[in-house]
Amino acid sequence: MSTTTVDDTGFGAADTIPQPSAGRYPQHALVHARIMLRRNLRHMQRYPSLTLMIVLMPIVFLLLFVYVFGGTLGSGLGAGMPAGLHGGRAAYADYVAPAIILMAVAAAAQGTAIAVAQDMTEGVIARFRTMAVARSSVLTGHVVGATIQTLVGVVVVTLAALAVGFRPHANAVEWLAAFGVVLLLTFAVTWLCVGLGLSAKSVETASNSPMFLVLLPFLGSGFVPTGSLPTGMRWFAEYEPFTPVNETLRGLLTGTKIGDNLVITIAWCVGVAALSYVWSRRLYEREPKQL
Repeated sequence: MSTTTVDDTGFGAADTIPQPSAGRYPQHALVHARIMLRRNLRHMQRYPSLTLMIVLMPIVFLLLFVYVFGGTLGSGLGAGMPAGLHGGRAAYADYVAPAIILMAVAAAAQGTAIAVAQDMTEGVIARFRTMAVARSSVLTGHVVGATIQTLVGVVVVTLAALAVGFRPHANAVEWLAAFGVVLLLTFAVTWLCVGLGLSAKSVETASNSPMFLVLLPFLGSGFVPTGSLPTGMRWFAEYEPFTPVNETLRGLLTGTKIGDNLVITIAWCVGVAALSYVWSRRLYEREPKQL
């Protein structure tokens, strides 16, 4: 079995891609996916500003809403307050922290779309297609790498929330369930952003297309109860996908009622992930764009 060293596609000199005989390379999909993941992790190390963006934007909003608006908003939460709290900044810190965590997931979307668009528009995918590389491995490397990057950002943002007064009373099982919800949402959002990156005509377009994901937490139950919104906006807030995810995460961490939000969350995430995966694979089969 021969090997080919790739230097101009993001690999180091030590990275090699197995080159099996024609028709057999799908057997090496896992090996190829691991190499592509290493490539994406190396890109993250080379461009730490993207990871920094994932962390900084949610933390800025956390500080703004807790320290500037928290005293007033916390006193008006009413039935939306976590159990055992009676208004004020402490209550609002517990109320808003789950939304800030979800915002960290949404903030990672832009970097994923940009990275995929760069591969599609700069000829990297065309180079891979000349090699015996399992096609699924390129997208898998992007998805797994982006998921790792997002989860690192979520951990940092959660620690920042704890530092400003977030006091969850979840047990080990509830924390594990909350992690599962965040992971499921991350997986769905990442595949959606892979599709957005593949469909973008340029890197600039890809950098703007995921912005609606950052806005959706604001238009749900993340920062104020949906009952306080005007009728038309309340209807949208109650049915948009981030609201059940937020209510599930808040319930697991702070003890508010979850109801059927967990089932709705799973349905939204699985549906978005499945549709985005099919969409992304179809887009990936096209000829790569050249700028």
